[in-house]
Amino acid sequence: MNVIDFRFRPNTAETLSGIQNSTMFKGLCQHIDFSKMKAQTVAECVQDLTAHNVVRAVITGRDCETTYGSKANNQSVIDFVQAHPEKFIGFFGMDPHKGMQGIRDLNNAVETYGLRGAAVDPYLAQLYPNDAKYYPIYAKCCELNIPLVFTTGPATLVPAAVVDHVAPRYIDFVARDFPELKIVISHGGYPWVNEAIIVAERNKNVFIEISEYERSPMSEAYIQAANTMISDKLLYASAHPFIDFRQALQTYGELPFTPEVRQKVMHDNAAKLLGLETAPAGSVAPGAASADLVKDIVTEVLARLGK
Repeated sequence: MNVIDFRFRPNTAETLSGIQNSTMFKGLCQHIDFSKMKAQTVAECVQDLTAHNVVRAVITGRDCETTYGSKANNQSVIDFVQAHPEKFIGFFGMDPHKGMQGIRDLNNAVETYGLRGAAVDPYLAQLYPNDAKYYPIYAKCCELNIPLVFTTGPATLVPAAVVDHVAPRYIDFVARDFPELKIVISHGGYPWVNEAIIVAERNKNVFIEISEYERSPMSEAYIQAANTMISDKLLYASAHPFIDFRQALQTYGELPFTPEVRQKVMHDNAAKLLGLETAPAGSVAPGAASADLVKDIVTEVLARLGK
């Protein structure tokens, strides 16, 4: 089965060092054994993903410079995508406190560097998702027709973070105000499991990935909901390298999804959201003629002209 991973970051030495030494996650990282995380080159990461049938991986940027003084990692996202555009899909991290400059940076990232989404961290921005400072970002995402990831979760040991800032009920306001905005609740809105499920179920434009919380208390409701209420809304994500993607794949192989739902969760739901559906056999998408086809046409024209 082909897989799309909706939360992945290559475990390069620079990435691992950046996580360990970050202002916001330093406390959390003291409880993580980084010695088990082998640093790899980007090419090695891609090779491993391919060997495990992970055909695409979404890399979300982060910008919380205003509140935590941590430089945005968007350039590394751009570098990963440019190095391996066939494997990585980049989402630009947004700091809502940067105003219109952030909007211009997002537009440039999409138009110039081919990034295909945006990402925000409400508990790091120390703002509720329905705060007015976010709304220009949402409007721009609608204009660019790109998805937006909300990073949620308990914000464990993150200094000054208020966990209520990421309660799914506030994302519900955003889904109502921007029905064209494709929203992904990352980390499942945990611990508000049922609330996240209902927000996804009642809003056509809201999706969930539950990375890191697949086996946490109450998480069985996510799986039950996927098999019943939100089969088109749940996305596979590993949160690599916090959770090794191989371990995540094993976990999802053991979760009690129905076969049809498993196919949707592991690949099809993300493919639809990202616009990656495979064209029917024999069809050619507009503007997507292959180099060989163009060469054949030119050859035929020249032959008819006697050249």
